[in-house]
Amino acid sequence: MNKDLLTGFDLSAADVRDLFALTRDLKKKRFTDVLRNKTVGLIFQKPSARTRISFEVGAYQLGAQCVYLAPQDIRLGERESIADSARVFSRYLDCVITRTFSHQLVEELARNAAIPIINGLSDEYHPCQALGDMFTIYEITGSCRGVTLCYVGDGNNVLHSLLALAANLGLRLVAATPRNYQPCPDIWALAQERAQKTGAALEYTTDPVAAVKDADFVYTDVWVSMGQEQETARRRKVFRAYQLNRELLAHAPAQAKIMHCMPMHRGEEITDEIADSPHAVIFDQAENRLHVQKAVMARLAAGAGKKKNPRRTRD
Repeated sequence: MNKDLLTGFDLSAADVRDLFALTRDLKKKRFTDVLRNKTVGLIFQKPSARTRISFEVGAYQLGAQCVYLAPQDIRLGERESIADSARVFSRYLDCVITRTFSHQLVEELARNAAIPIINGLSDEYHPCQALGDMFTIYEITGSCRGVTLCYVGDGNNVLHSLLALAANLGLRLVAATPRNYQPCPDIWALAQERAQKTGAALEYTTDPVAAVKDADFVYTDVWVSMGQEQETARRRKVFRAYQLNRELLAHAPAQAKIMHCMPMHRGEEITDEIADSPHAVIFDQAENRLHVQKAVMARLAAGAGKKKNPRRTRD
């Protein structure tokens, strides 16, 4: 694997298979000392429930200590340059998890840090969420290849990382968003380029009914993400036809599984009836964030202390 996990595009198919095998093992035995005497730092500029809890619990179960770096305390990029902060963090910590608005901040940390940087969420990508989602699909089907995943809603950071992983793993991913809310064209092009090499199929439509027609899994996310609150009224109107409800899912196969990265805004992007249906695997996804993130930390941080700040010795 690369030093960092920033997008999902930085993982190869072999990397993902290795992570899934390790995830399966870590899910069974829960506790290990693979990161004993390691320290993981959490830099969170956005509020969090699942991301913070899963990383803190995961670090503990791996034998590591976790340090939460509150935004008002470190004021990343304000009190000193991000590059200087990254160099300091590399002297103290063995790994850093970020949850930020700006993806450029995550990239700058990674460029200047000698230790692994793991993107827990940025405005452009959410790779840990997508890994947990794909592992959930893998658990259910035994293989991601050949699965049809339909994403209905906003073309956001979650979709971007789902595209990256789908392109690697040979999925068919059908994205349905309102016009002007499609995924970033550059990210879509990068995913298509990767898909051509792996046999994955990536499709886009503005028609949610057509999108769900052959779906094995139907996925949605909130219509209004953090930082978009001023757009709430407009987004609720634009996305109304994209709600996961009984009417829309009548056009999907009867056994299609329902996915959501949470938090759910019940009554907006998904109804109670669908969220709580026997076909929903939403809470399995939430749990699998813990296990797959443990695998990521184990792979990236286990050898970090040997690599940072090596001392020169005289012959």
